[in-house]
Amino acid sequence: MVRTLRREARPSPDAMTLFEHLGELRHRLIVCIVFFVCASIATYFLYGPILNTLRDPYCIAAHEFHDSCSLYITAPLQGFTTRLNVAAYGGIVFALPVILYELWMFVTPGLKANEKRYALPFTLASVALFAGGGAVAYFIYPRALIFLIGSSGPAVKAIFTPSNYIGLLAALVLIFGIAFEFPVVLVALELAGAVSSRALRSFRRWAILLITVFAAVITPSSDPYSMLALAVPMVIFYEGAIVVGRLLHR
Repeated sequence: MVRTLRREARPSPDAMTLFEHLGELRHRLIVCIVFFVCASIATYFLYGPILNTLRDPYCIAAHEFHDSCSLYITAPLQGFTTRLNVAAYGGIVFALPVILYELWMFVTPGLKANEKRYALPFTLASVALFAGGGAVAYFIYPRALIFLIGSSGPAVKAIFTPSNYIGLLAALVLIFGIAFEFPVVLVALELAGAVSSRALRSFRRWAILLITVFAAVITPSSDPYSMLALAVPMVIFYEGAIVVGRLLHR
């Protein structure tokens, strides 16, 4: 009897007040910020090998034109700001698993009991898909650079600053990583009952058209290789979400 009363007296996550939710959000944000700062500091001290890894796509592209793949700074502070930018990018990338986990843990109390079991698979899938999207962007970057440099003609030589080069690469990685979360969003909508696999099948032709337009518009490098590298996986993800939705529904 005493145990029953104690269980009933303990507040459930659904019974949290607004201030308790805000306190929970603050705790999650603090954890994310701490991991981001730690990852950024680690990236700052590993700047040399990380910069060489980021420069590899440029070296591959420069080899096509028999050019040097050195990056040039044009202002006294640009070298230091480049190191800070690389540290910030690395902090986001390396802290991403913790950020996504904290996000799902904050959302989980609002889910139903049968939906909470999907929190960990969704977190792992989100991290894996973002990493996969970033990897695709990294490996397609040399082809994009070859297209962009070659478009200017043989009389023009390419000289890149670290901020311009790394900024474009970071934008590609971020956009590809977010776009690769597409199947997670679709499956979540199917589980929530907002859409059905039958509706996705009937909308397939329009979806392919919209995905192609989206890839053409959102790709910052505006080259055909990056556009295709983004559009084709998203179409495959769309078909995969239909299959996964049917299996989960059963």
